[in-house]
Amino acid sequence: MSSVDSARLQEEIDALAEITEVVPPAVTRVLFSAQDLAAREEVKKHCREAGLTLREDAVGNLFARWVGSEPDLPAVATGSHIDAIPNAGRFDGVVGVLGGLEAIRGLQRDGFQPKRSIELITFTSEEPTRFGIGCLGSRLLSGSLSWEKALALADETGRTLDSWLGDTPYAEKDRGAVRLPEDHYHAFVELHIEQGPILENESLDIGAVTHIAAPAAHRLEITGQGGHAGGVLMPARHDALCGASEFVLALESAAKNSGSPDTVATVGVLQVAPGAINSIPARVELTVDLRDIQIATRDKTWKTATEALEKIAAGRGLVTAGSVINEDPPATCDPGLVESIEVAAKSRGCSCRRLISRAYHDSLFLSRIAPTTMIFIPCRNGWSHRPDEFSSPSQIEKGVAVLADVLAKASTS
Repeated sequence: MSSVDSARLQEEIDALAEITEVVPPAVTRVLFSAQDLAAREEVKKHCREAGLTLREDAVGNLFARWVGSEPDLPAVATGSHIDAIPNAGRFDGVVGVLGGLEAIRGLQRDGFQPKRSIELITFTSEEPTRFGIGCLGSRLLSGSLSWEKALALADETGRTLDSWLGDTPYAEKDRGAVRLPEDHYHAFVELHIEQGPILENESLDIGAVTHIAAPAAHRLEITGQGGHAGGVLMPARHDALCGASEFVLALESAAKNSGSPDTVATVGVLQVAPGAINSIPARVELTVDLRDIQIATRDKTWKTATEALEKIAAGRGLVTAGSVINEDPPATCDPGLVESIEVAAKSRGCSCRRLISRAYHDSLFLSRIAPTTMIFIPCRNGWSHRPDEFSSPSQIEKGVAVLADVLAKASTS
């Protein structure tokens, strides 16, 4: 069985965490920032040291390949992302990239020779920080997003992806080559921290992911009438923020009563204009993140919430407008790969259970073109997207060991 150099891996994780736009231990690496590009160079350095063949595509997805004895066969792939939302932690995504690399190095150290090539992918912009849409690289790679729509994406300053790419090393690369065919990969397995409390609460080592939730994101604008906080009496007000507040509670109620235990709804961004203490809110812009492993209950929740918004707007004299950021179907993971994780965990003496991923990942979009699953490891208190996000070296080591075994089996099949 493959060995894991846990000390080296932890050093690499810690070193990557130092490449951040904010003061450590917080990690911020927004797409195409100087820190994002520097972190990519750090990963490429490690991959070259492992003797892997590197390739980058026109959106910045990085591919590092260990060429197998039959290189024309569809490869086996693993990987994740290294971009980080503002004030995040050091393990989200990074465990899947550097841990995937260590899985390959462990197999190399033990003299394993893959029949199928094994490829490590570092995906561009899994996080939605720059353009408001997550998994940009894997969406383009899988054909889930067209280049026409992608290039028109704009950040909060109005600068488009097309413009950003012009200042990167990827500007001259062939955009038509980003989309990969459905037979390009034989399998894809992503190692990731759970970002939830189940494994830790049940004192388990490994989660074998069977489904990945279907995400939907919406943008709403609620418009009322502004005015002086002291001059407009309460019966005459058309307060956009009061209406938005009612809607947020209606959305919460709709999610809780959807009939599915897996429905979750979040309003993570709410911007109020004009934004003065003595001014009645005239306009509110907000975003909604809605997820479920069943499209029917996800969409029913949104329908219930928007019907409530219509009543709220009518009662308060408000005007509403909305747009869809994305609506994606869920993924069912490959049963054979899920079973392979369970077998590998047992052979390594690791406890394991099947899990649903309620967060979505690049695996959601890789599942459109290849058999896919994910390996989860515990993280303290289920915390993620915060500076105190933590998985222990021992927990990471077990995940890497199981990943190595799954990759080895898939690469010889």
